[in-house]
Formats: sequence, structure tokens, C-alpha cells
Amino acid sequence: MSATDSILHVAQESRGAGVPIRELLLVLFTASVVTFLATGGVRVAAIAFGAVAIPRDRDVHTKPIPRMGGVGIYAGILVSLLFAAQLPALQRGFEFTSDVPAALVAGGVIMLVGIVDDRWGLDALTKFVGQVTAAGLLVIMGVSWFVVYSPIGSGSTIVLDQLQAGLVTVGVTVVMINAMNFVDGLDGLAAGLGLISALAICAFSMGLLHEQGGDVSVYPPAMMAAALAGACLGFLPHNFQPARIFMGDSGSMLIGLMLATISTSASGRIPLNAYGSRDILGLLSPLLLVGAVMFIPVLDLLLAIVRRTRAGVSPFSPDKMHLHHRLLEIGHSHRRVVLLIYLWVGVLAFGAVGSALFDRRIVVLLLAGGLVFALIVTAVPSLRGDADRSA
Repeated sequence: MSATDSILHVAQESRGAGVPIRELLLVLFTASVVTFLATGGVRVAAIAFGAVAIPRDRDVHTKPIPRMGGVGIYAGILVSLLFAAQLPALQRGFEFTSDVPAALVAGGVIMLVGIVDDRWGLDALTKFVGQVTAAGLLVIMGVSWFVVYSPIGSGSTIVLDQLQAGLVTVGVTVVMINAMNFVDGLDGLAAGLGLISALAICAFSMGLLHEQGGDVSVYPPAMMAAALAGACLGFLPHNFQPARIFMGDSGSMLIGLMLATISTSASGRIPLNAYGSRDILGLLSPLLLVGAVMFIPVLDLLLAIVRRTRAGVSPFSPDKMHLHHRLLEIGHSHRRVVLLIYLWVGVLAFGAVGSALFDRRIVVLLLAGGLVFALIVTAVPSLRGDADRSA
């Protein structure tokens, strides 16, 4: 076989049979069932282990509730991805990249850090070291942002060297981990955001699969997103208000790391011949998707850092002034606050996905309508209060 024939053979081997929707749904379903069943056992184990959240002044819950729910979420992700490796339609998605093993190894590390914090508590520096370690494992195992598109001028690609790629990947991962950790303050909030975010990225990855004729190199982000979505879905019945178990740092940090891994894995899947000034939005769609998915959590994180720094305290010191706390203060119920944040993140995330997959004029109109609707629903208690005072 000649060198040309060998290259053609490898190229043909890397092609899939299309978009494996049925298999991805099986992965999602498996993760959901495993997480739902495992979380019941984790709840009992957490109580025996002493990983229980005692109510504090800044907390919304009023009675002790076990945490460490991240163990159940990780179990669902682990089992479903091991199951995916046995499915003929998805099997070869494990042969060309190490993205899935990297996610499982780094996810296991961040979950263990979270378990220690859920049980005994960790100082901010130790937790940060654990986060950087988990993110570093992703880089070591080959998950990195190597190419970034720059829209400046006629448009170009910035190819990062190994050190730059590693630093960018670690930075993005740590930010996403802490963003999910900060936003985890109401029953069902972090799990719901993880579900919405994972579904959005899964839809984006499936769009890339369709455009690239089922290239198996795009399977890892789709599989991981389906697994994460299923795990979050399976955890929600235990965690939605009134919660019977909290995910704790073992869960919120795991979801943040998985979202970072999936987004990084999907970011390199745009074909190089697509680059050009005419398709800037499509080329930026992975970055836009990350921004849309994480907009609310990252905004909350940034506001908290500014607020605490101006007050002269540590940026990691807890308080009761997060976005969800403020929505409670203006008159929304616990469940309505959670659903409102679901709405905002869902509109932004699926708006970003839609811009890459569908007619953008229609997407822009739907996005604008969704944002106006979300704004009105969010402001209803304030509007009612103003009307009552004027009366």
C-alpha cells in the first residue's frame, strides 16, 4: 500500500456513519438512571460519613441536609461513558482522542477534592490547588485550546504553543469550576444549569457531526455532553426544592470541570477550511457557546469578587448577595428563582447553538423575543411592588 493509499485509508477510518442520535440518547438515559439510583445510596452514606450541611445565616435551607451528591453524578457519568465504549456506533470515538479518559480522570480528582471539602471543609487555597491539579491533568492528557480564531482585521487563527495552550485551558477550566461552585446556592439550580448547558453543547456537537459527515473525532464532546446531561437529569429528582440531598462541592466543581472539558473538546472541531471573514459567528460559536452557557454563573462570580474586594474581605469569603439571593429578595419564590435562571441560561445557550446551526435572522428574532420575555418575567415582582406602592 502506497503512502497516499495509507492516508486515504486513515481518513476513511475516521469517518462515522452519521449522527448516532439513538446511541447518544442511550448514553443520556443510562447516566440518568445510574445517577438516580446511586444518589439514594450516596445520601445514606453521606449521613453516616458526616457530610451534612448544617444551616448557616447565608443559607436558604433551614434543616440539616446531606451533601456529597457529586458522587452519584460521577457514577452516572462514569458508567454511561463506559457503556458508550461498548456501543459499536460510538466505539471508534474513543480511538482517536483521549478526551473521554481525561474527563474521567480529572473528574475523579475534582470529585475527591469536593468530598473532602463536603466532609471536613477546605480553605480556599487548598481547594484552588485541587482545581488547578484537575485542570492540569486535562492538559497532560491532551485536552487543550490549541487554536483560537481572531476576528480582528480579515480574520486569522492564533495557534498556541504547548505552554500557552496549557495556561489557557487551566484558566478556562478553573473559572468554569468556580462559576458553577458559586452559583450552587438553591435547590436544583446547579444541576439544572448543568443539564441545560450539556444539552446545548450536545446539540452543537451533533450539528458539527452532521456537517462533517459523522467524523468520529467529534464524538467525544457529544458523548460527554450526553452523559453529563443524563447525570444532571437523574440527580434533579433528589435535589429539586425541597432537596433531600445537596450535590456539594463534589458535584458543582465536577459539573464545572465537565463543561470546561466538553467545551474545550468541541472547540477544535470546526474544519480548518471553514475559516474566513464571511463566517465569523460560526467560527466563534464554540467560544460564544461557552460564554452563553456560563454567562449567568460567571457574572455572579465576577460580581461577588468585586463586591467582596471592595468590602475588604477575601474574594472567596461567603455571603448572601448572589444573584439568586437578590431574586429572592425582590419577591420571587425559591422554585421561581431556579426556573428563572434556567430560562436565562437556556435562552442564551440555545441562542448561541442556533446561530451556528440555523438561519441566523430567525435565531436573532427568537433570541430577542426570549430575552424580552425573560426580562419581563424577572421584573414582575418589582413591577407589582411599584404598583402597590403607587396605589
